[in-house]
Amino acid sequence: MGGLLTLRPHAVTKELWPATILPFLLGPHQLDSVAAQGKPAEKGALAAWLVGRVNMPAENAIAEHWGKGDVYASILTALEKSGKSLDALTQEDLAPVDHFHARGFAATVDLADSLPVKASHHLLDIGCGIGGPARYFASRFGCRVTGIDITPAFVEAANRLTALIGLEDQVTVAQGDGADLPCADGTFDGAYTQHVTMNVADRPRFFAEAFRVLKPGAFFALTEHGLGPIGNPHYPLPWSNDGSGAYLIPPADTRRLLEAAGFTDIRMENTGEKYLAAYRHVMELAAKGAEPLLGIHILVGDSAPEKTRNAARNIEEGRTYPVQVICRKSQ
Repeated sequence: MGGLLTLRPHAVTKELWPATILPFLLGPHQLDSVAAQGKPAEKGALAAWLVGRVNMPAENAIAEHWGKGDVYASILTALEKSGKSLDALTQEDLAPVDHFHARGFAATVDLADSLPVKASHHLLDIGCGIGGPARYFASRFGCRVTGIDITPAFVEAANRLTALIGLEDQVTVAQGDGADLPCADGTFDGAYTQHVTMNVADRPRFFAEAFRVLKPGAFFALTEHGLGPIGNPHYPLPWSNDGSGAYLIPPADTRRLLEAAGFTDIRMENTGEKYLAAYRHVMELAAKGAEPLLGIHILVGDSAPEKTRNAARNIEEGRTYPVQVICRKSQ
C-alpha cells in the first residue's frame, strides 16, 4: 500500500535504482547517461533528473502510517513462530501476510482471475506494499512485475522476501510515487493498484500517470473502498487512524476521473459483500482467540481489531462502498 514518494536528494543514486530496473524507469536520454558510466557531469545530470522527477512535497505521514518498525523482521519472527523454514519458504507460506490489503490473498486472486495477463507481459504494481501480489502475478503468469511503493520499510521487505523465494529475475520493487511515476511513457502491458487510492489526494494526476506509462491497449485495474452514499466513515481504519490522509470518493467519481484520464471500457464491480464477509470472519476468529500467528494484523498492529470492526460497520451502514475496477488504455 502507499501511493506517494519523498526521496532525499542525497539518496538519489544509481544504487537506489538497480540496473535491472533502470531501462524502464528512465527515458532514452537518461538511460544514455547511465550507460556512459564514469563521467561526473553525466552522473550529476542523472541525479538532477531523478530529483526533479520524484522529489515531491513530503507525504511522510502516509509512509509513516503504513511502515512502522522493522517490517521484515516482524514478518520473519511471525514465520518462525508459525514453524516455517526460511530455507524452503514458498509463496503459500507468505500469502497470509504479504498481500497487505483488505481481503488479502483472496482479493489478489480475484483480481488476477479477471485480468488478461500473459507470460510476455511486464506489469506495474502501484503501491505494491511488501510485494505479495507482484510475486503472485509473476509466479502464476510467468510475467515480469515492477512494484512501486512510498514506504521504505515495505520496499526493503518486498525485495528481501522476493529473494527468499527466488523471484528476483521477475520481480523488482523500488521506492516510488504513484502520482509521479519514475517510468518512461508507454512501458507497461498492464498496471494495477490495490487499496492505495484511499490515500491519494490527487486522483486526476494518479490516473494520468498510470495512463502515461501504459502501452496502448494495456489494462489498468484498481480495488478500493469508495465513499458510500451515507459517507462520514467511522475511524480508525486500516488506511487512516482519524480521517487524516484519507481521500475517499464515490465510485461514480472514480469512473468519471478514469474517463477524464483517457481510460475506456470501464467495468466496475461492487465487492462490498465479499469484504464484509471477510471482515466478519476475522472478527469471529478474534472473538474465539483463534487469530492465526501469521496475518496482516501483525503489520497493522494492536489497533487491528478496532479497524476491522469499523471497516465492516462502514460497509454495513453505507459509509464506504468497496469496488473492483478494470479498464484499459485505448489503442
